[in-house]
Amino acid sequence: MDSRSCSPPMPPWLILMGALAALGPLAIDMYLPAFGAMALDLQVHPSLVERTLASYLLGLALAQLAYGPLADRYGRKPPLLLGLTLFSIASVACALSQDIDHLILWRVVQAFGGAAGMVIPRAVIRDHLDTREAAQAMSLLMLVMGVMPILAPLLGGQAVTLGSWRTVFYLMGLIGIALWLAVALRMRESLDPARRSPLAVGAITAHFRLLLTHRRFMGYTLAGGFGSGGMFAYIAGSPQVFITIYGVDPRWFGLLFGLNAAALILASQIGARLLNRHPPIRLLHRAQGTLVLMTLAALALTLLGWINLPLLMLCLMGFMASQGFVGPNAAALALSEQGPRLGVASALMGALQMLCGALAGFAVSTWHTGTPLPLTATLATCATLSWFSGRMAMGPARQAA
Repeated sequence: MDSRSCSPPMPPWLILMGALAALGPLAIDMYLPAFGAMALDLQVHPSLVERTLASYLLGLALAQLAYGPLADRYGRKPPLLLGLTLFSIASVACALSQDIDHLILWRVVQAFGGAAGMVIPRAVIRDHLDTREAAQAMSLLMLVMGVMPILAPLLGGQAVTLGSWRTVFYLMGLIGIALWLAVALRMRESLDPARRSPLAVGAITAHFRLLLTHRRFMGYTLAGGFGSGGMFAYIAGSPQVFITIYGVDPRWFGLLFGLNAAALILASQIGARLLNRHPPIRLLHRAQGTLVLMTLAALALTLLGWINLPLLMLCLMGFMASQGFVGPNAAALALSEQGPRLGVASALMGALQMLCGALAGFAVSTWHTGTPLPLTATLATCATLSWFSGRMAMGPARQAA
């Protein structure tokens, strides 16, 4: 796998990494238009269907902790094949579920499969590229991932129209099988055998302990994690806010969702080009200020009773654009000093970020006021925590970064 250049056009290996990284988000966004049909068919309150999303995020968080050590011991390819197998089987099982409890269970299993695509692509990128190049590659990877929030709800909506909500999960299973074949036939191992780590409990525990006490790693990880938490709060809360509160026709839900995704994509690509002239830490610093500004503005408008759909969309697009800068740069900076334990570091980073997402998703799904307040308050909290985490990491190491 030749990965020495990440300049546009994207090389095939990076496109494959983007598709794998998009698998987890695909399983989030694709079934959003089916929430109403699922609640009706399974005869449960819509809030229970929302919890299938939060449980998926929690599963993603926990599973990533396992894939990191496996990727450092056995290489990047075998754990990917294992994860894709789990994802495909669980997707079919979700489609066959007859009650909400079994659906939640299989969503957790599905997350344990999809987590491989969240951990290993970051490690593959850092196998080859330095911090600046990795930030550029992750920005390009976000281009592939960013298409998912545009296409997935539209694809899911069509699947529900042509079949049922179960068709969405069958389709996820087919995508998992296609990616399994692509990895098996096209991907080459990127981990040098000399850099493989033993799969020993003591060594793994030591790696995690070192990472948890590494100020810059934890600061940058949480900076990206709380930003991701805001994104997942938006994903979990957007059907309720757009469709129920503002009365948006479900057919137009994908368009509004896509506008916010487009802001994320555009900003991440601008950020990739700015990295030619500015260091990642400077871009992160400035983007986090905008992140806080846009979310506090949304919260203030909500508390004052002045919020409406156009103003909310403006704030949401500003938040997503800022996250397009925060996500790639925070990830690259977090992994910049973790060469000997990239798999474990990528796993812990992903787990903490998904945990932030799960908590934010639970907050939005359990707090109902009939206004956008649960969403805007959660976004403002996540953005503020992201800002503080970034400052914690930047303080002593600004020159070194």
